Amino acid sequence: MKHFKPFQHVSIKSLAHADAPHRITSAALEDRLAPTFERLGMRRGILEKVAGIRARRYWDQGTKPSDAATLAGRVAIERAGISPESIGALVNTSVCRDFLEPSTACRVHHHLGLSQRALNYDIGNACLGFINGMDFIATLIELGRIDYGIVVDGESSREVTEATIERLLDPKTTALDVRSQFASLTLGSGGAAMILCRKELAPKAPQYRGGVLLAQTEHADLCEGHPTFMKTDTKRLLSAGVGLADRVWRITQEEMDWSADALDHLILHQVSQVHTMTLGQTLGLPLEKAHITFDELGNIGPAAVPITLSKAAAEGKFEPDQRIALMAIGSGLNCQMVEVVWGEEITL
Repeated sequence: MKHFKPFQHVSIKSLAHADAPHRITSAALEDRLAPTFERLGMRRGILEKVAGIRARRYWDQGTKPSDAATLAGRVAIERAGISPESIGALVNTSVCRDFLEPSTACRVHHHLGLSQRALNYDIGNACLGFINGMDFIATLIELGRIDYGIVVDGESSREVTEATIERLLDPKTTALDVRSQFASLTLGSGGAAMILCRKELAPKAPQYRGGVLLAQTEHADLCEGHPTFMKTDTKRLLSAGVGLADRVWRITQEEMDWSADALDHLILHQVSQVHTMTLGQTLGLPLEKAHITFDELGNIGPAAVPITLSKAAAEGKFEPDQRIALMAIGSGLNCQMVEVVWGEEITL
């Protein structure tokens, strides 16, 4: 029995991304870590040569996740040509948060000038959060609860990356410490926003169909993140994550009529070169159809998929009726793959 039931009445009205202003090269980070690398006999250039990450971005000092999300959200609302008061729900999906409470969504809701009646929540699910947020808003639209909804995300890697560098410069740091905290050095910063609406309000816009999700939460201990510290069992996380993605991919072929040939574009979560190549080889994905941003932006968590989608759309990469797969794996583990059918009209 097929479990996938596509959304029938959900359009993507507008899409926006916000790039953080400061470009920080991998070479510059490794220059700062030179004392530790030399002491431990570790080779330089691993961030660029192995991970494929030349640079990542930082926001200005003091920029909060809500500021980044608001920046992208304002652009998305302007592009949609609607009033903030017409938006019935907002979900913030960032891993980074202003505070434990109140929710970051509260601050974005206020800064965007949304109605007091507009629902607003944080939805957190590691790197899968934005796609989960799209599903949440799409469900409200499909049920007739709202006409317009917005998903936002704002990520900032400055705090955790800087804290990690200082920690790894401790003379007591071991090679195991470097390996377990290496993922923190691949993180980037950015903002993203998407407005979804009832299809009748934007019939020629891209259509959001939804997709398939699977969980393997027995792997929840493979990655542990805090505001200034993250440790990851990189090898096991990659193996388990790609294995889960392979299961989801097989289900999409049965339930969504997906195949390597049927899909026109792939928007993958932007982790690293190793992750992308392993995923492509395991699933048999034609990586020439994949759009890449990790080389210059690093891993921006849940913002990576919408930022990559937004950049590709702004460059005119998509044509009407093309099928676009959005794929992400969130530590925990959860994996979701969803489809967007591109339209004739979207404001970028």
